[in-house]
Amino acid sequence: MNNSNPIRQYWWTFAFGTYLLLACGVVLPAERSVLPKVVVIGTGGTIAGSAASSTEFHEYKPGKVAIQALIDGIPGLRNTADIRSEQLFQVGSASLTSDHWLKLAHRINKLLAQDDVDGIVVTHGTDTLEETAYFLNLVVKSRKPVVIVGSMRPSSAISADGPINLYNAVSLAASPSAAGKGVLVVLNDQISGARDVTKTNTSNTDTFRNWELGFMGYMRDGVPHFYRVSTRKSTADSEFDVTGIDVLPQVDIVYGYVNMNGIAVDAFVKAGSRGIIYAGVGEGTIVDTGIETALIDARKKGVVIVRSSRVGNGMVTHSVKERDDEFGFIASDTLSPQKARILTMLALMRTSDVGQIQRMFYEY
Repeated sequence: MNNSNPIRQYWWTFAFGTYLLLACGVVLPAERSVLPKVVVIGTGGTIAGSAASSTEFHEYKPGKVAIQALIDGIPGLRNTADIRSEQLFQVGSASLTSDHWLKLAHRINKLLAQDDVDGIVVTHGTDTLEETAYFLNLVVKSRKPVVIVGSMRPSSAISADGPINLYNAVSLAASPSAAGKGVLVVLNDQISGARDVTKTNTSNTDTFRNWELGFMGYMRDGVPHFYRVSTRKSTADSEFDVTGIDVLPQVDIVYGYVNMNGIAVDAFVKAGSRGIIYAGVGEGTIVDTGIETALIDARKKGVVIVRSSRVGNGMVTHSVKERDDEFGFIASDTLSPQKARILTMLALMRTSDVGQIQRMFYEY
């Protein structure tokens, strides 16, 4: 064949060279850029836990398996995204502190500001997963997907749920449909919003529920299917910013019960608490057995008092009967006591005005 034509010779060389690269299994740059880029951040928890035997589900050490080992052990995971991992912590989630939250938030915000990151997955223990998720839901400054995932069985267990949960989490974080929906939680093929999800069973794999408000969607064969979204502000639309913050205000929770006294409230105030969440009976009812006097006295000292409920479901609304306006108490809306605490901590970074904090409870 006459290859004296330089253009023809160039294309023959290009085509033959491309064939050789593909035949040798070399991935071309264009192919590398096809998959979304997802960073998986490991913090420990049951999903990275290990026990002495495959039939031990409860007596195990959380956070023993490195995040990269978890990723490497899941067949087909790298077909869902261009993945890189970071090991930020290796602890059980019951041991996490607000210092861990801030470090995690700072790292996520830094990563999401990069053009080469399309989504984030955080592996996490289930004990406080809902709290970390809601905190991030309020302070992450991006609409890119952020997905929190855990498991109820350690990685060493028969039928461990961690691998499929992590596969779904990476698939969800890589999906454009997950963008702008706030921080998401995925376990057991179910997609939840960070604001409403809660752990409801100590050991079942179907433990994370959204009570009456329902799941946001489901994962099926690695594909997310959404049916609802939250109307509450989150992530990029949030007014809360922890940039440069290394400590959060002290806020504590007091549980309501029969014959309750004010000892716990007084102790928290003495210890420097700036806010107290009262997990009251019923609709956050303040029973007149000493607790009412203690809460009123705390409020007079400038401590923010939020009425929540120990019931676990339903609204706590602004009340004339509870004399919210008279004493300056705040109603928690549908937030659980533990999530009301998080919102109060962040609110106190901005203001101590109870009217403004009440507004925040209606918006977030």
